[in-house]
Amino acid sequence: MKYLFLSILLTITSYLNAQDSTSVISLSEYLGYVKSFHPIVKQANLALNESEAKLMKARGAFDPKLEVDYNRKKFKNTEYYDKLNTTFKIPTWFGIELKGNLEENTGEYLNPENNVPLDGLYSVGVSVPVARGLLTNERMATLKQAKLYVKQAQAKRQLAINNILYKATETYFNWLKHYNEKTVYETFLANAEIRFKNTKTSFDAGDKPAIDTLEAHITLTDRKLNLEKARINFIKSSLEISNYLWLDNNTPIELETGVIPDINTKNTVDLTLNTLNFNVENFEIDNHPKLQALDLKYQSLNIEKRLKLNELLPRIDLQYNFLSETPDVVRSFSTSAYKSGLNISFPLFLRKERSSLKLAKLKLQDTKLEILNTQVALKNKVNALSNQLDSYTQQTRYTTTIVDDYETLLSAEERKFFLGESSLFLVNYREAKLIESKLKAIDIENLFLKTKASLFNILVLPNN
Repeated sequence: MKYLFLSILLTITSYLNAQDSTSVISLSEYLGYVKSFHPIVKQANLALNESEAKLMKARGAFDPKLEVDYNRKKFKNTEYYDKLNTTFKIPTWFGIELKGNLEENTGEYLNPENNVPLDGLYSVGVSVPVARGLLTNERMATLKQAKLYVKQAQAKRQLAINNILYKATETYFNWLKHYNEKTVYETFLANAEIRFKNTKTSFDAGDKPAIDTLEAHITLTDRKLNLEKARINFIKSSLEISNYLWLDNNTPIELETGVIPDINTKNTVDLTLNTLNFNVENFEIDNHPKLQALDLKYQSLNIEKRLKLNELLPRIDLQYNFLSETPDVVRSFSTSAYKSGLNISFPLFLRKERSSLKLAKLKLQDTKLEILNTQVALKNKVNALSNQLDSYTQQTRYTTTIVDDYETLLSAEERKFFLGESSLFLVNYREAKLIESKLKAIDIENLFLKTKASLFNILVLPNN
């Protein structure tokens, strides 16, 4: 564990504070570590690799093919037949298939139609689907869809990585909030200890009543209780942070005591999340990866619809092959020696084909509605987040003023208490209100930062 801790410090620690031996991890360094080594990020990359492998598989449908068909029968020293049929096929884009063939057949009981010259019979020809399968076919559609799947996987990969970065960012902000709360309680616990000590000394000297000592002790105990709650929350959030920290060898990292967040995160959050120059009026929603993924899905379904529409046509396959005994002589291939064929098939009711086409059209309509709904939802979310950020900025100004005013009140009340013109009750009351206002300020800062993270998540902005 010590080795792991040293590894993370060498990689993601920005600076060391020699006075209190704490290590500060900035949001930028933390997200950089998440983006580099988190298992979900690696899974997103695997999904992209999978789509590329499927594209290679789809391209394989256009690979040339060599077929060899050999049959031989020999019985009681009689060779019934010895047949060799070798074919080389080259598939093309529009369903047309080019073929070259060598046929050698011998034997005592060979079927007359299989008689060929002694040196074999060569043929060069083409197979053409003149109706179904010419302009679009399963092979062509699969390759087109595979190309779209790669682009779709890239968009989904971006969304997946963005989502994990968003969750990690929210966790960091919670960690920062609990650290700030713990710091507030630590500060005021020190004040309560000093006040209790001074009150007890004054009581021993006869200057303060026993009730003041009791009240100071109650306040001190209350501060300890609140600090303990804040400390547990900070430890819990530190463990949650550890869920997002991994080493390159898939080893999880657990933060140790002394590692703290950057308290100045608010000043750098826009630069880290790339939201500095965001303008809601210039937001181009069509470039959003989620919409791009849906648009690619729509294109893929449109290819499927065209394929189903093509299947309504009859299947008419035409084959024509030029025959020759001497393939090395080009002129030997002529129209006087040929082998041709025609294959026609057509379902009478087309119920299967018509239902498949209807289902493809319904999927297209469903995706189109999903695109429209996503566009509206994204626009509304972006506008809502923009308004929230404006509101939290204004609330921050108010809370800053309130905190400053309560600090002034507390300072004045402490001076009056020192001069004997106030009571410990009023000092504690002023201090409690100051603590309350500081905690409110921390809450508002946390809401502001989380809204920034939500904006980053909705916009799917690249992280620096």
